[in-house]
Amino acid sequence: MCGIIGIVGTKPVSERLIDSLKRLEYRGYDSAGVAAIVDGKVQVRKEAGKIRALENLLDVQPLGGMVGIGHTRWATHGGPSTRNAHPHTVGRVTLVHNGIIENFAELKAELKAQGVTFNSDTDTEVIAALVDHYLGKGQPPLAAFKTALDRLTGAYALGVLIEGEDTLVMGARKGSPLVVGHGVGEMFIGSDALAVGPFTNKITYLEEGDFVAIDHDSAFVFDSDGNPVDRGIRIVSAAAALVEKGNYRHFMEKEIHEQPEACQRTLSAYVDPVTGHVSAPGGIDFAEVTRIQIVACGTASYAGMIARYVFESLAGLPCDVEIASEFRYRNPAVIPGTLAIAISQSGETADTLAALRWCKAAGLTTAAVVNSHESTMAREADVLFPTHAGPEIGVASTKAFTSQITALLALAVAAAAARGRIDATEEARLAAVLLEAPRLISESLGCEDAIRELAQEIAKARDVLYLGRGAMCPLAYEGALKLKEISYIHAEGYAAGELKHGPIALVDEATPIIVIAPSDALFEKTASNMSEVVARGGRVVMITDAAGAAHAPEGARVIIAPACDPLIAALVMAGPVQLLAYHVAVQKGADVDQPRNLAKSVTVE
Repeated sequence: MCGIIGIVGTKPVSERLIDSLKRLEYRGYDSAGVAAIVDGKVQVRKEAGKIRALENLLDVQPLGGMVGIGHTRWATHGGPSTRNAHPHTVGRVTLVHNGIIENFAELKAELKAQGVTFNSDTDTEVIAALVDHYLGKGQPPLAAFKTALDRLTGAYALGVLIEGEDTLVMGARKGSPLVVGHGVGEMFIGSDALAVGPFTNKITYLEEGDFVAIDHDSAFVFDSDGNPVDRGIRIVSAAAALVEKGNYRHFMEKEIHEQPEACQRTLSAYVDPVTGHVSAPGGIDFAEVTRIQIVACGTASYAGMIARYVFESLAGLPCDVEIASEFRYRNPAVIPGTLAIAISQSGETADTLAALRWCKAAGLTTAAVVNSHESTMAREADVLFPTHAGPEIGVASTKAFTSQITALLALAVAAAAARGRIDATEEARLAAVLLEAPRLISESLGCEDAIRELAQEIAKARDVLYLGRGAMCPLAYEGALKLKEISYIHAEGYAAGELKHGPIALVDEATPIIVIAPSDALFEKTASNMSEVVARGGRVVMITDAAGAAHAPEGARVIIAPACDPLIAALVMAGPVQLLAYHVAVQKGADVDQPRNLAKSVTVE
């Protein structure tokens, strides 16, 4: 869960970079580093391990200068080591990076063919080499940066130094946050408001696709097309920096937009982008597992239901998903060789914890998919399957939900490989598909304007139906739950194939039908269900991709998300579903972050 700081300052930069990095320790990391411009040259200090190791290095090898960048790294490409720690330098370019560059391998091959030598296992070094390549072609720094950004596929936040440019730091964001801090004769960039909090309370939040150049007095911000833009300045108190909403009206909206980064951080615990290997932390041998029993409550149970489709179809593992509050009281029959997986954001949910303890007492191997790694479930389970969503403030779960799905999908791929259901080539292909998810989630959130407009109509409804097939069925359940939770509109989710078995009686011109239908192998059957709804005067809203939109029933409202592999369709479609509930609630004037009668963590029965 990497952190970034960049400073164009009037005071020695080394200690200030370290101060900021310490404020970012909450994000999790396995190495740290700093770089500064000293007498016209860039010098780098970095170490594996905690910031204390970096401080010890700086005691021996002090770092001068008043312009620099710093980074705490959570390993994605390449293991945690000093050689893979950031910053990375190629030629005149030194930079730090949060995110995943999906096309790093082809860019690396291209640059190697031109004689570039690489010294790490990271995708980050490729970005530095690419910017340096365009500098070598005579482009000025900002132009070279923009040209390099246009070549990147993936999610990133960047902080960049150019040797010879003594008062310049550049930054960019796509699918990973970055802010600008405004001081007096000084400017800053950081991965969040907390990073720049020691130096200023005046913050500019960059928007998706923005890039920026800062000097001592100014920040020059450009959109993804290279047009100058004004993003405004906000005042953020130091106390509020950790839980600051940024440019968002509510924490829920902010956390929806944090999902690309949360997905990326979670993937880093399971997927090796270099080898294409997907692993299960904790030493679980899925070849010896005969059955999976998932227990969870609410939104977490829907994440488990989505995972069931993949565990069974891809890994050939029978998988049951049960609501923990029912499971714990019905004296269920279990068989040896079952892996019991409890899913909970907090790791303290009372019913889920009780179900986990029941499974453990029954002699089952237990695992916990949790976001709080020191929680009771994390401590009591035999194995921790971590998610890395970061703090989630909104009561209605969003990024915790998609992080749970991310971890479970990766585990299903690991199980399929361990059980010989897929070969190494297919494992590598599926690993690449998983690594595409942060970018595609980010793209799916680009439909927000269309959803905001649609929400004005949905907000007038008394009842809403959600339909989906396959893994989209539990996502329909989740969509209905979200709408109920925060807008107080009655909503129900159904398997689309069940429409004729009762729910079609509810169809009329006053009841919106939200259909989640990516253009997959089940699309034609779902389209048939939509036609049945339209024939009865129903109001269809279709969340699909471009190929699906081409076959939308006449009169349907269509929200278009990016096309993707079926493995990650639930991740890509989740954002629009969440945004719809959010904007309907806003339209109705509801308390989005603290809906009535609900608590963030249910620690009592």
